[in-house]
Amino acid sequence: MERFGYPDYLQATADELMDGQYSDRLHLRPILDTILGLLPSVGEVEVQARKTYVALISPKRTFAAVQPTTRKRVDLGLRLTADRQPSGRLVKAPNFGQSSVTHRIGLASADDIDPEVEGWLRKAYEANV
Repeated sequence: MERFGYPDYLQATADELMDGQYSDRLHLRPILDTILGLLPSVGEVEVQARKTYVALISPKRTFAAVQPTTRKRVDLGLRLTADRQPSGRLVKAPNFGQSSVTHRIGLASADDIDPEVEGWLRKAYEANV
């Protein structure tokens, strides 16, 4: 890397990385913003932007990730116990971009973020502190 330079995403700021994730799907950005707005009520959370997703980290480890999966859907990935059975909108996530994610909830708009989603986010946080 010293010879050819570092990739742009390694030198980008968190805002630049998040803007890049949603550059071709601006209508989905309010989903990320709404989830980030919930975090102060969830607990002590560090937000780390990556090239393709945003990691949500408890004082112990990553407990969730937000990933714009398609042009019509953002997935909220959650790190829950492997034996947790899917229910409602919660489904297994064997191929999520962040390897520690076990389950996901698909979100098409910020209106999809309701008390059920907030509850699952809290459960994931509590399971990982």
